[in-house]
Amino acid sequence: MRKILIGDVGGTKTALAVVSPERGPRDFLFEKTFLSAHFSSLDAIIEEFLKDNDLVIDKAVFGVAGPVVNGQVKTTNLPWFIEEIRLKEVFHFSSARLMNDLEAIACAVLHLEQGELLTLNEGTSVSNGNIAVVAPGTGLGEAFLTWDGERYHVHASEGGHVDFASKNPLETELLIYLNGLFGHVSYERVCSGPGISNIYEYLKQSGYGHEPSWLTERLEGIEDPTPVIVNVALDKELSCELCIRTLDEFVSILGAEAGNLALKVFATQGVYLGGGIPPRILPFLEKEVFMESFRDKGRYSDFMDKIPVHVIIADNVALFGAACRALEQEN
Repeated sequence: MRKILIGDVGGTKTALAVVSPERGPRDFLFEKTFLSAHFSSLDAIIEEFLKDNDLVIDKAVFGVAGPVVNGQVKTTNLPWFIEEIRLKEVFHFSSARLMNDLEAIACAVLHLEQGELLTLNEGTSVSNGNIAVVAPGTGLGEAFLTWDGERYHVHASEGGHVDFASKNPLETELLIYLNGLFGHVSYERVCSGPGISNIYEYLKQSGYGHEPSWLTERLEGIEDPTPVIVNVALDKELSCELCIRTLDEFVSILGAEAGNLALKVFATQGVYLGGGIPPRILPFLEKEVFMESFRDKGRYSDFMDKIPVHVIIADNVALFGAACRALEQEN
């Protein structure tokens, strides 16, 4: 039985697993998740992973959060430099393949089952039309798929780093605020985990909402306030208007950017929301604010209403996508 190492290498977590052609992409032989910041390199994580089992690995495929060029990538949210040739030599793989993590998610999209999706807009899917994938998590990833007459091809993108375009006075004020902090303001600055914190701080400092004392205590000394903000916004008993307003603004911006990508790649078969954040904030995505923002494209609003929009609610979707790509290469 040939064994293939697959990985989803992210700024927060790195998940590794082993698959085989005989058992398919959903049935992992072995799987483990690591906190990326606790390791100096992907090599170190692979060594730790392989130490825990006696499997002999033939080849490897990794989805990585960063732009992959000529088999090399400098990770966006980690100080790592990864090379296919080095991985192959160090671990004696017959081959090693790096691809952008959104490529991996896009590969998975083609194989997801109905129960792994939540539909926000039914729309009218065009058979063999283009597909867009938008994934807010530690960063903002984007990718798309096109049909060549026989099969789909996945295309990586760094679209999350394009200029953030405000669509109303509040977002214009937010843009000016973030420009003072960062200089260039990309969509990733407002449409990611850190983006939620950025929106929250702006709303609080600009008087759009009051931070209650009990929340100030919860946030004190916390390095990443985003999980607290999200959990409080979702908690109906706490009813913190500042956190709710933050998530509403985040969802509005996400809807706009998902619509932007849908227009740019003509995603007539659909838009898929992946990443760690969308499944966590489903009650906010199901509000009308997301689809209102998605549709709000002037003369193309009616066209946007026809585009299906789905949230990927499956676990480990990037890892599953890496497995799909690895096993496709076996056929």
